[in-house]
Amino acid sequence: MCEANAYIYENGEEKLYLESVDILKPEGDIIYLRNLFGEQKEFKGKIREISLLSHKIVLERTED
Repeated sequence: MCEANAYIYENGEEKLYLESVDILKPEGDIIYLRNLFGEQKEFKGKIREISLLSHKIVLERTED
């Protein structure tokens, strides 16, 4: 399996946002995520890091 868990980086910590993400689609400052179970979320921010080996996506909110 190639899915990953998505986390939000805030205050020096990573908090779980969505498990088993299989689609991540950035459009401007919005990131659309969907997991294997059909759950969808939108996140306003940027991709901080993706680790393919660890199956981990780290997102970070952008300042307006």
